[in-house]
Amino acid sequence: MKITDREAFEKQDSFGIGAFNEQYAQFFIGNSYLKPLTEPGATTVFLANVSFEPGCRNNWHIHHADKGGGQLLICTAGEGWYQEEGKEAVSLTAGMVITIPAEVKHWHGAKSDSWFSHIAVEVPGENTRNEWCEPVSDEAYGKLAESV
Repeated sequence: MKITDREAFEKQDSFGIGAFNEQYAQFFIGNSYLKPLTEPGATTVFLANVSFEPGCRNNWHIHHADKGGGQLLICTAGEGWYQEEGKEAVSLTAGMVITIPAEVKHWHGAKSDSWFSHIAVEVPGENTRNEWCEPVSDEAYGKLAESV
């Protein structure tokens, strides 16, 4: 369900928007918000609710790992996009789960006319690290809005 109003979105997002994602702002177009759901380092799996304002998306990126690794996205509110390099974008809605294997270049974020949130799960692995790549161009992102 598309949600354009922040107040209405906050009522739908049961995990809460959290704080402005200042630490990773350089890797996003638009504003994102981060609410950790587990304490970093307290468990082998880190979970965080990531919220995106309309039009916000992260840069292309890769979750590297020698073994295991990757990421899971559990969509919780609003509508968004997920795309792997060389593939068509996937429309995301609450209740969907996206499995992203290690070494797959991808991006995710809100649709241009909706807030969006997902729980990001860092899949444990050996020698895991993230590589942030180029932004998703306005032209490529704009074509997605035209396709729906």
